[in-house]
Amino acid sequence: MENRNNVTFFILLGLSQNKNIEIFCFVLFLFCYLAIWVGNVLIMISITCTQLIDQPMYFFLNYLSFSDLCYTSTVTPKLMTDLLAERKTISYNNCMVQLFILHFLGAIEIFILTAMAYDRYVAICKPLHYTVIMNRQRCHMIILTCCAGGFLHSASQFLLTIFLPFCGPNEMDHFFCDVYPLLKLACIDTQRIGLLVIVNSGLIALVVFVILMMSYFLIFYTIRVYPAGSRSKALSTCSSHITVMIVFFVPVLFVYIRPNVTFPEDKVFALFYTIIAPMFNPLIYTLRNVDMKNSIRKIWIHQMVFGKILRSMKDISEFSFRAQI
Repeated sequence: MENRNNVTFFILLGLSQNKNIEIFCFVLFLFCYLAIWVGNVLIMISITCTQLIDQPMYFFLNYLSFSDLCYTSTVTPKLMTDLLAERKTISYNNCMVQLFILHFLGAIEIFILTAMAYDRYVAICKPLHYTVIMNRQRCHMIILTCCAGGFLHSASQFLLTIFLPFCGPNEMDHFFCDVYPLLKLACIDTQRIGLLVIVNSGLIALVVFVILMMSYFLIFYTIRVYPAGSRSKALSTCSSHITVMIVFFVPVLFVYIRPNVTFPEDKVFALFYTIIAPMFNPLIYTLRNVDMKNSIRKIWIHQMVFGKILRSMKDISEFSFRAQI
């Protein structure tokens, strides 16, 4: 414990040491972060303010958008601040908090994607029992299970790192606090802890990814006998989910499925599952989804009509006031 207190903060080396590249990255990530906020908030409003919230698929999509927004907000604001800073530092306590929240929200997102795949499997492979199996009570239980699973995963990752002794140096070759960069700075042999991290993160992600791919294989096998129109609609919905899975899971598996080593490419792959995937999720789920596009259109129409009514009422009140004068 005394050794650990020798390091009270970490120096983040970030993405690059070139100031011009950092300024370019700041502008790029600012655009990405704004797109993440606009896209995910638009999805949440379009679902919660319409009847889509009653459908399990959109019920889960609403929570996925919320977790995306929180997940990327754990990393992106700090990253953009550091890109403009001369010295990129993070305190030991803030580092541990960031590690816990990041893995908590990331695990929730993985489990919600699994729930969405299960929903599609039931809807396509067991359509007659869909309303019974995917009732609202079960949907709430699935979300609670996702949160509980995320907490257990994050707590175990947190416990693996919180008791590590850090004697120095304190330079972390990353742009946020993660397990492998911290293990690299620890003063003890972390080989066994690295194996536990692989089991807790890499194997979980791999098993979930295999389960998801198997579920979609069963879906494709089932819809092969469907009419062309029904098959096309089912493929359109599932292709959106598969695209999200690939963008998110492939970088995660590259980082966490291998032994306790770090590569410069880890930072690039980390950008995919912390910023790129949350930015593309709204585009994937809206541009390829007729229900979402109709819902967004209705929201905009209602806003325009409501705005015209407010302006008309304001004009009438001003006219009445002037007439009284």
